[in-house]
Amino acid sequence: MKLAIDLTPAQADLLRGEASRLGVPVEDLARAAVIELLSSRPEEFRKAAEQVVRKNLDLYERLA
Repeated sequence: MKLAIDLTPAQADLLRGEASRLGVPVEDLARAAVIELLSSRPEEFRKAAEQVVRKNLDLYERLA
């Protein structure tokens, strides 16, 4: 599955910098981060997902 996400310029810079430091493509680092999140314990994932939804609730409501 392909997925597009929007990052702030600061977030994109951090991602690029970390990928460069590790010597991996940005896409591979982002994929690894998602896989790590999904492979964590279900309760941790649920809490992280709820935090993201709460943080972006206003945006989601505007997009609906």
